[in-house]
Amino acid sequence: MQLSEWFMFADRRSPLAFWLGSLGVVIGALLHIPAFVMARAVHYRMAGMPMGMPMLLGMACILGGTAAAVYGLQPKKASPDAAVRHERIVAPEDAPLTVWHWAAGAALAVALAVDIMKVSSLGFVVPGMRAEYGLSAAHVSLLPFVALTGATLGSFIWGALADLYGRRATILLAAVMFIGTSICGAMPSFNWNLLMCFLMGASAGGLLPVAYALLAEIMPTRHRGWSLVLVGGVGALGGYLAAAGFSALLQPQFGWRIMWFLNLPSGLLLIALAPLIPESARFLMHIGRPEEARATLERFGSVVITHSEEWDVEASLDHSRLPPTDRRFRGTTVALTVAGLSWGCVNFGLLLWLPGELIAEGRNMGLAAAIITRSSLIAAPVVVVAALLYSRWSTKGALLVMMGVTAAGAIALVLRQSGVSGAANPLLALALLIVGSTGVISILLPYAAENYPLRIRGRATGWVAGCSKAGGLLCQGLGALALVPALGVSAAAIAVAVVLGLALIGAYGVETRGRDLRELERAVRDVR
Repeated sequence: MQLSEWFMFADRRSPLAFWLGSLGVVIGALLHIPAFVMARAVHYRMAGMPMGMPMLLGMACILGGTAAAVYGLQPKKASPDAAVRHERIVAPEDAPLTVWHWAAGAALAVALAVDIMKVSSLGFVVPGMRAEYGLSAAHVSLLPFVALTGATLGSFIWGALADLYGRRATILLAAVMFIGTSICGAMPSFNWNLLMCFLMGASAGGLLPVAYALLAEIMPTRHRGWSLVLVGGVGALGGYLAAAGFSALLQPQFGWRIMWFLNLPSGLLLIALAPLIPESARFLMHIGRPEEARATLERFGSVVITHSEEWDVEASLDHSRLPPTDRRFRGTTVALTVAGLSWGCVNFGLLLWLPGELIAEGRNMGLAAAIITRSSLIAAPVVVVAALLYSRWSTKGALLVMMGVTAAGAIALVLRQSGVSGAANPLLALALLIVGSTGVISILLPYAAENYPLRIRGRATGWVAGCSKAGGLLCQGLGALALVPALGVSAAAIAVAVVLGLALIGAYGVETRGRDLRELERAVRDVR
């Protein structure tokens, strides 16, 4: 790779505009740090402090820098005589992984960890924020609700942008916006925090689906399944551990606001990893830039061959809809939508409500936390098992198994709340829910990325990712309005949703293990 390739983007409209815009956003974020430092004498409490000129100037720099980055990352127009429809990418099924595959996987795992870390950080900042602003429990619950709203919309928006701007460009644009939202740590009022937290969720929420779409397109067929699941699992666990670790290390010294200022180094890290994140060669071929596609392919061990027939699935595909409702994908879209919504209800509903239920039963906080911690210890090996099932056995079957375990956990919780003999111990229900939900989210987005063709892969994966957050948004909304039904009733309703999703995937899901993405795209007209 030439030195200039590490810093410039030959397929973008203006690399200079991107880098100057990024610099403007960084400067804008840095202009907020002096106000934070000056609050050291009061343990970094900034509630009610006026916004000085440096902070206002910093906001202007962030807005202008973001606009410049958006302009600079737009893909150049395709050459009118670029013969790309008669070329296709072939990744040999038995091709070995190169150092570039490993490097790209590691970089995308970092991107996923950043996404998860911001959502996980909410639980660690809410107590300090509530104390500083003097908020009630109901009022402060608006923060996770607003953040999850931003993350849901971000998944939809960034997934669609990935099909227009490209995978790599969209990740970098999200990183630039993420840097800008670090100023949430300097906001003097709760309302400003809500706004910035919404934008933070919107910028981070798009990393998840785009990373999966890109990884699916750069990995050789033989290694695609396990790498998708493993990178996703490592990113999820890494994000939670990073949030917990930084909170324990930094909050006692710097207060809750430092967790938002971490967006600055996190975003810079993603931009620094840009040389290791390739643009999808399939996307480059699609927009008429075959030379850049070939250069990428040389690094990743794939080839371009000439083919005489048109890829009619791509040519006839309606890619303007969100969600993808083309008749050939309608069943799969409905199935994955229900699966995503039900997972969100489990992860952001049942697993968050259960500790409160245990405490209400008279168990102390320490015991409730110990039960959850012991159950959570199985999350890491579950990711490995999910990766093995997905890559060695069946992609569709692995998802069905994990959804079945999740449904069993919800049913066990229903039986416990109904007073059924032998179901009083919450450990079984909790363990099943954690195993199932961890396995489902490790598999759901990789499976979605493999089920849709190039032109809609980004927005389709973004739709499924958004639905997984929308289920949580529904539960958080019920919590904010104090409308959460009894835990047994909630568990029963969610169990029905999980079983429905399982049945739909059983009916409309496609087995993708060991099949090249282009083969899946061509076969779609015969399967649907």
